[in-house]
Amino acid sequence: MRTRLNSAAVLFAVSSIASFTLAQTPTPPAKNSTTAMTQPSEAEMMKQIMQLARPSENHRLLADLAGSWTFVVKRWMNPADPKAPSTESAGSAVTNETMGGRFFISEFMAVIQTPGADGKMKEKEFRGLSIDGYDNGKKKFVSSWIDNTGTAIMNSEGTYDSATKTFNYSGDYEPVPGMKCKVRQVVRIVDPNNHNLEWYEDRGTGETKTMEIAYTRRKK
Repeated sequence: MRTRLNSAAVLFAVSSIASFTLAQTPTPPAKNSTTAMTQPSEAEMMKQIMQLARPSENHRLLADLAGSWTFVVKRWMNPADPKAPSTESAGSAVTNETMGGRFFISEFMAVIQTPGADGKMKEKEFRGLSIDGYDNGKKKFVSSWIDNTGTAIMNSEGTYDSATKTFNYSGDYEPVPGMKCKVRQVVRIVDPNNHNLEWYEDRGTGETKTMEIAYTRRKK
């Protein structure tokens, strides 16, 4: 019974989306118009929506990263000075699938060294959360990030290179008003129990690596 109810709910939701989309579509031009000929029928639109809603092999790539992890993070607080020492800290992360394997929610926790108002380094509890997925329509991996160090949401899009088992994401954010910053993330899969992340920033003077993280799957 639960399966039938869930299936009905999904079909009702998809039908509602399609109906709403069609309701918002202006009256098609005359039949001899090119636009009229390319406008999909309701049945074609429903078929396409159903196809785009299915989890794919790209979602299974993300599923391989589900589970509990420990990590060591190295950060360079002053990217303008290549000789500046890095700081290291450790933490943990848990990744779970949601929405039938279409998305993956990861929660992160660590105690990090961060400069205070007086310029001295202090320990601070860090918490972050990401939602990752693959957009079948865009044909891109998508990721959103929030944490307890700010109030903005950072969105990025990426691709996967099967030859090197590497995800490449790019995005941008504004740490303070007026300071535009482009970011690039490289996630390399070492094996089923280990993967690494490299974080690059470009604050207008060229790209610099400011962080790297080594993840290890937590033993049961």
